[in-house]
Amino acid sequence: MRALSHLSAYQHMWIMVLFDLPTTTPEERKAYTQFREFLLDQSFVMAQYSVYLRHTTGRTQSVPIIDRIKTAVQLEGHVDILQFTDRQYADIVSLRGRRRNDSRENPDQLVMF
Repeated sequence: MRALSHLSAYQHMWIMVLFDLPTTTPEERKAYTQFREFLLDQSFVMAQYSVYLRHTTGRTQSVPIIDRIKTAVQLEGHVDILQFTDRQYADIVSLRGRRRNDSRENPDQLVMF
């Protein structure tokens, strides 16, 4: 049995996808919706409009996810993919109106597929 050290907050990774896709024409709106649904099908959750997050167990798991995102992106628009550790995620300062939340709460349970 593996030691608990493999659960380190410095090894677990988060993937954040930020995107700005055009929605002027019906075709562009359809592509936007398809990309958003693709992210949801890939187990991402919406953090804000056009900002989606997913937890992974490490960089080796995030590489194929990022490759799938790259193939799903349409020709137009702007998509950024950020990766950061679970420890860095816990240090995010989040403002909701004028109230400040010093740190984010990490999920209580990991979802494994």
